[in-house]
Amino acid sequence: MKLILLGPPGAGKGTQAQMLMEKFSIPQISTGDILRSAVKNATPMGVKAREYMDAGALVPDDVVVGIVRERLQQADCANGFILDGFPRTVPQADALKDTLSELSLELDAVISLEVDTEALVARLTGRRTCSTCGKGYHVDFDPPSKEGVCDACGGNLVQRDDDREETIRKRLEVYREQTAPLVDYYLRGGLLAEVDGMAGIDEVGRQILSVLGAR
Repeated sequence: MKLILLGPPGAGKGTQAQMLMEKFSIPQISTGDILRSAVKNATPMGVKAREYMDAGALVPDDVVVGIVRERLQQADCANGFILDGFPRTVPQADALKDTLSELSLELDAVISLEVDTEALVARLTGRRTCSTCGKGYHVDFDPPSKEGVCDACGGNLVQRDDDREETIRKRLEVYREQTAPLVDYYLRGGLLAEVDGMAGIDEVGRQILSVLGAR
């Protein structure tokens, strides 16, 4: 099963990817993780990436795609994979299409987790993290027994900078500008399936499996 998960920050891609990994025994491939791994292991593309990173420059698309290509050829991808966070742009999607063709691979589906922007902002701004042990909470969906205090260790609960409204809206704006066009791109290619990302975790998972079962 070869999949791409699309969706804005906080849509639940990581949670659903974990379920799919267990269901199909395939790896989740996050570009951030494989970029760091390639640099650490000094793969051919990792060496190139490090040159840009050391210079404080963005890693160009051709290097990122090369690192993805290296990862897709590893043994644990024999049964498939889940691409999470890649591609981010239409040019990256074009490059990925060429790479998969060269490797004689075809995507089975692109799952887009559709969410309401305002509901998503409320979901993300409500997250709190223990400053001592790192345990996570949500002011509405998973509150602590005592407001502002961690149930596990008694530490103070804080809102991370990434979960502040201004930061979240900026990340969502970047997603709409760069990544949302991929929905139309894969819709035209007949690969896209939209899933209600605002449903409960189990229901979202059921919808995804229903889509995959029909393919």
